[in-house]
Amino acid sequence: MSQAETEKKILLPFNLLGKCSMNLLAEAGAMFIFLLDGLLHIFSSLGILKKTVKELYFIGVKSLTVIFLIGLFTGMVVGLQTQYALAKFGSDGFLGAAVALSLVRELGPVLTAIMLTGRAGSSMTAEIGVMRISEQIDALELMDINPVNYLVSPKIVASLISFPILTALFDLIGIAGGYLTGVALLGGNSGVYFHRVYTSLSWEDISAGFSKSLVFAVLVCTVCCFQGYFTHHRKDGKGPEGVSQATTTAVVMSCVLVLVADYVMTSLLF
Repeated sequence: MSQAETEKKILLPFNLLGKCSMNLLAEAGAMFIFLLDGLLHIFSSLGILKKTVKELYFIGVKSLTVIFLIGLFTGMVVGLQTQYALAKFGSDGFLGAAVALSLVRELGPVLTAIMLTGRAGSSMTAEIGVMRISEQIDALELMDINPVNYLVSPKIVASLISFPILTALFDLIGIAGGYLTGVALLGGNSGVYFHRVYTSLSWEDISAGFSKSLVFAVLVCTVCCFQGYFTHHRKDGKGPEGVSQATTTAVVMSCVLVLVADYVMTSLLF
């Protein structure tokens, strides 16, 4: 083997790493420009209000059932496990504080975002992807209708409104679930539970949870709409197969970015 071939073989992993990094940066930059385009078109048309209300119903109202169920059982599990751990140290009275802080600061925003990604985000990707492969987006451009303004901007506004509201609902239901297991089932003190909830939560904790939910809303909506809008550029499939691949990619990428953003915001900002 010649020296050139040896050097090429040694440098191959670094070449692959560099290529992957460049592709990742290129896609991140394209998503950021896509997001800016969607944000700029929010105030460009009065007709966006009607479409935003429709998206609010789809993203927010139709997600109430799943948020209620997930919030209830998450709170019950957190209450059960926390009560078991605190009982070993004789600190049963701090159950309300542990449940409230866990839900409001971390579990509420994160699990709400992940649930909405699976229920609403996948639908956004599939809807826009089908419109792309059936040339409906091209038809909008021919009619001088901005596709981003028509399809993406209302979804961004609806997500920014729905995510914090559903996060708050998740927190409330979760705290009630913790009460069911910690007080109603395991015999804890009801007054102590709610007193700890009230005294342990500060405005900084609540604002931290809402700040995360707003960031998650932007991430989920941008990734899902971007993947659907550029389905026709995918190399792993065309047509219906491309839409399915785009939907899978959107859900996985959104969930990963939610967890990464949660860690960054928790470690640096709060």
